[in-house]
Amino acid sequence: MKNLLVLLVFFQVILSYGQEQPVLFTDALRVNFSKYISQSNLAYKQGDFERGQFLFDSLVKHQLIGSKFNNYTLKRVSDRKLKMSKVKKPIFLITYASWCVPSKGEFLALNKLAKEYQNDVEFIVIVWGKKKEVKKYSNKLTSHIEVCYAHKSFKSGNELVENLRETLGFPTCYLIDSYLQVVDIKRGAVNIPLQTPTKKALELNYNTFKERLALITEFREDDRSILAKK
Repeated sequence: MKNLLVLLVFFQVILSYGQEQPVLFTDALRVNFSKYISQSNLAYKQGDFERGQFLFDSLVKHQLIGSKFNNYTLKRVSDRKLKMSKVKKPIFLITYASWCVPSKGEFLALNKLAKEYQNDVEFIVIVWGKKKEVKKYSNKLTSHIEVCYAHKSFKSGNELVENLRETLGFPTCYLIDSYLQVVDIKRGAVNIPLQTPTKKALELNYNTFKERLALITEFREDDRSILAKK
């Protein structure tokens, strides 16, 4: 019986080496970012916003989708820490900055969706800033959303800022499956004029976020092989 167990472990190790492992998100970003940012800066300098968005979408589609998101340990506003690998369901992660104001109806839409999908999706908001600056955000978000913060003055926060804020900017939405593989990344929020009625603003944001959620809530187990990086 002991010999059989040894053989089983041996074959599991051999099989694991034979399987292709996804590239780490930050590694995929690091390799491709310098070329992307130089072309992107040129496009925006020339006022070619369409090309700027095209370059971002190309980076995400061809290099970042399918990568393994880093197993960050996040600082919650509630003083507890959240290790991403402990989350055993798809993750809807969106980043903001403490000095920026979200679009009208945006938080209302997030609150509504977080309540509807509380059993199926982990909603995480990371706000770039210090804890005292971020608390105002947590007061506007439902308890179904994990509100976290990161600042360069903290060691772990500095890593997050360098890897996320100083590369893909904000607001940025990361759609991650239950295996921490990146399914998609969307940048920007819904552009809603201030005069838009609150009900309409809520509807526009809700529909946009729900479309993004579909990418991880309708993601099938057998589709993971499609995302695996070679």
